[in-house]
Amino acid sequence: MRLRNIPRAESVLKVCKEVVKNEYDNRGNWHKVFNNNNPIHIEIGMGKGQFLLALARQNPKINYIGLERYSSVLLRAVEKFQKTGTDVDTATGDAGGVTPNIRFICMDAHNVPEVFAPDEVGCIYLNFSDPWPKARHAPRRLTSRQFLEQYDKILAHDGTIEFKTDNRQLFNFSITEVQASPFFELKGCTYDLHHDPAMNEGNIMTEYEEKFSSLGNPIYKLIARRR
Repeated sequence: MRLRNIPRAESVLKVCKEVVKNEYDNRGNWHKVFNNNNPIHIEIGMGKGQFLLALARQNPKINYIGLERYSSVLLRAVEKFQKTGTDVDTATGDAGGVTPNIRFICMDAHNVPEVFAPDEVGCIYLNFSDPWPKARHAPRRLTSRQFLEQYDKILAHDGTIEFKTDNRQLFNFSITEVQASPFFELKGCTYDLHHDPAMNEGNIMTEYEEKFSSLGNPIYKLIARRR
């Protein structure tokens, strides 16, 4: 699907201080960006940002970085982030406030080892990633063995990958790739997340998840742990 270009995207992202422009220079030093030593979790392909923004607000002792390849998509997440600082809870009258433990990067997932150092990331979230349905495009899938090898280079010794999708074919492919990987082992798996009490505990839905589940589609989830 061709993305619609939004002319203002570049200018908005340029002036937003939470959008990191020198990501390669911060490799191994992301604690300095956040000015603390809290764990770092990243979402690759963050879309409009609902999932990551909710995580960041719920877990102030964890630093979150959202990676998105397309500036027009990242713009939506940044605008949503900026809006949280002006929202007012109608029940309490409290302002939303700025979330200090979140940053954004406009980048391609292939470059994660150049942006994050070994053991620097505690968890990687992959939500409703592009399925790349053609067999010849399998290496482009974010759960392919090629990408798993990249993730191994940046995850902590006990680091995890959490993957959600509504695409059964992609999910089965992902399970096979994890099970065949010398870097990861399957820690958890469900073919019906919203009816699995253990796997669904604390679940935060993405925009796509809300849409697909409202249509009656089951949501699949796996958790892979670094060996």
